[in-house]
Amino acid sequence: MTGPGRRPGSRNQPLPTYLRTSQVADILHVSPKTVSRWAKEGKVPFLHTLGGHRRYPEADIRAMVAELTVQVGRLHT
Repeated sequence: MTGPGRRPGSRNQPLPTYLRTSQVADILHVSPKTVSRWAKEGKVPFLHTLGGHRRYPEADIRAMVAELTVQVGRLHT
């Protein structure tokens, strides 16, 4: 039996979550236009919905933030 956010046959692994452009912009402290430009330039992973909107994998965005935080932290030590 599967619950919300679960794929049938996935052995209880949660579905990946995706963020909207504005949510990514808030996390990265940039404008939504910057996020869209970075997506076009291949700097940010994304997929297109059937309606043509971009969605960004939350895990990848959070990993990017963690990596950037570590890099900035090294500069200040």
